[in-house]
Amino acid sequence: MKIIVSIKQVPNVTKVKWDEDGSLIRAGLPTIINPVDKNAIEAALQLKEKHGGEVTVVSMGPGQVESALREALCMGADKAIQLTDRKFAGADTWATSYTIGCAIEKIGDYDLVITGVEAMDGNTAQVGPQMAEYLKLPLLSYAVGLEAEGNKVRIKQKLGDYERTLETETPALVTVEKEINNYRVTPIDKILEAFEKDIPVWGVDDIGADLVHLGLKGSPTKLRKVYSPKIEKGQVEMLDGTPEDIARQVVGKLNDKFLI
Repeated sequence: MKIIVSIKQVPNVTKVKWDEDGSLIRAGLPTIINPVDKNAIEAALQLKEKHGGEVTVVSMGPGQVESALREALCMGADKAIQLTDRKFAGADTWATSYTIGCAIEKIGDYDLVITGVEAMDGNTAQVGPQMAEYLKLPLLSYAVGLEAEGNKVRIKQKLGDYERTLETETPALVTVEKEINNYRVTPIDKILEAFEKDIPVWGVDDIGADLVHLGLKGSPTKLRKVYSPKIEKGQVEMLDGTPEDIARQVVGKLNDKFLI
């Protein structure tokens, strides 16, 4: 079974800064693999251990993203590919999905693409579904369980107090929740092996991407402003009456303020 895992290197969100055009300033920030993406790597490794095959990890970012890919190799991934090019900078979720999608097309010959549900620095949960759309793959999202058998892949998806099972044929794309597994502690021998492996760096020319869809210029959405909302202290008004009367008063006040 050939599996591609898309991961993201994210900054320490407590120290995030933004530039004037709304892009994240990554320079000087400590970085980690997006936590739920490590669950995606673990899910791929468990499938490989059960069915055999190969796990390739892909990540787009500046040069420092190599450290995240090394960590993925340490966990047990077989190959890693780094997508680094100045033309990729400033990408929104769609431009990111397109870029990674082009790389996956170049890799080719895969059964499954797995990624975390969302990145902790954006929390959009858009990249996985948009990659599936670009690659024309069936999407199984929010997986808390994952199985494969023959040319079928099956997930368990939690919906509040309920669970449902979704199944499709491969190739397919799966986004996973952190509840799907507990990712492994890296053994020392894997660390040594990981630093002996080459990580190819692919740019625009390598993946055959159209410049129109790349980076900040190719992003259909633009971040206009990032700020912390001001918390204003308001006056407290006590309402009297029966619970029914109070409920009616609350609804009326919300309606007056066009909040409902």
